[in-house]
Order: sequence, then structure tokens, then C-alpha cells
Amino acid sequence: MSKHLLIVEDDELVQSLLAAYMQNEGFKISLATTGKEMLACIDSESIDLVLLDLGLPDEDGLVLARQVRARSSLPIIVVTARKEQKDRLAALEIGADDYLTKPFDPEELVLRVRNLLSRSGDGNTKEALRERTEIFRFRGWVLDTGAHSLTDEKGEKVALTRAEFNLLAALARAPNRVLSRDYLLDAISQDADSPTDRLIDVLISRVRKKIEANPKKPEILTTVVGCGYKFSARIE
Repeated sequence: MSKHLLIVEDDELVQSLLAAYMQNEGFKISLATTGKEMLACIDSESIDLVLLDLGLPDEDGLVLARQVRARSSLPIIVVTARKEQKDRLAALEIGADDYLTKPFDPEELVLRVRNLLSRSGDGNTKEALRERTEIFRFRGWVLDTGAHSLTDEKGEKVALTRAEFNLLAALARAPNRVLSRDYLLDAISQDADSPTDRLIDVLISRVRKKIEANPKKPEILTTVVGCGYKFSARIE
């Protein structure tokens, strides 16, 4: 099965040339010209890798890369005209997997894409990645990001809103690390209109009521005053 690439590029000529070349190399291609289109495509289609330009009309690509990485391990290659070291370092620090500056040799891009897909694991589909790496077991709970489900020790499903689920998943992916409210906002930004820091506090409170033995004395989702929140339970 052909790997599915999402090309996020607002220059129509560059986008069409890149799409034609990658299709000729055997890839399935989807296109986006804005950040909004990119996130909608990732939500609705099974994408294997994103080729992301940084200079988009509605949102900076670095912000989009951070939002994607807060939600998933979807491979990202930044393809941009920005040549400054600070941009490269910022992209890699946020979680981009590779960085290529324009103009570039399309053969080099193909090699980078194939190498990254091969490192992503067996099958390279989002479904395979989820099955292998995104089932979290803690204190009798099972959080399955592929099935988008949370079950208790009796195997009964506990209802979570999409925002609550994405918040819990973001915390579970980084156990014992303090995550700032800004980071968590990225994890749920598509799930609420004009999300604010206060929304994170509200969602944390809601999730605690569903998973903590004593929500007033939380042991799973703990507060680090002045910094953010931490997933303190041990992942089994």
C-alpha cells in the first residue's frame, strides 16, 4: 500500500511540482495550503508523514508542528525557505523529525521521506503506530488512543469528551514530566473555541473526577504550582 503524504504548502507552483514528483515516486498525496486545512486533513485521513512549510498564511508552521506533536507521533519533515539556524533548532526542539531548506534536490527529499518512514516502524500507518506505542495502563485504567477509549479496572468504558481525552493522552505520553498550560492548550486546541489557560484547569478538574480515587487529593494528575500539570501514575 502506498504511503500517504500530506504536503502543506501555500505556493501553488511549488505545491503542484512537489506533489507530481512524489506521486511519481509512488506516494499517495493530499494537499493543504493553510494550517486549518492541514489539521482538518490529519483529523479526517490516515496520514503517514507531513511535509510542512513554515510560512503559511494563517499560522506559523512552528506552531502547527508543536500542535501536531502534542497530539501524536506523526512524522514531520519541515520544508522551508528559512535558512537560519535558530529556525532549524526551534523546529527540531518542538519535535519535527527533519528539516530541509529550499531550494532542495527532490531526490534528497524522497530519500529523507523513505528513511523516516522506515524508522517509524512496521507498517508505518497511524493505526500501527497507535497499536504499538499508544496504549497506556495505569492503576487499573487502560487508555487506548487508537480506539479513543478509557476503561476502568472492570473493563467498563468511561465517557470522556474529545478535549478531555486529548488532554489525558498528552499527559500520559509524558509521564513524570511537567507540562505547561500552553503545551496542553496545543493538545486540545482543535477541540474548543478560543481555548484559554482557564479551560485547561477546568478540563483537569473534570478528568480528575472521573479517574481519581479522591479528586481533591489527586495522585494521577498532579499540580505543579506555577508550572503546570504532571502525570504522576506509573505506566505499567
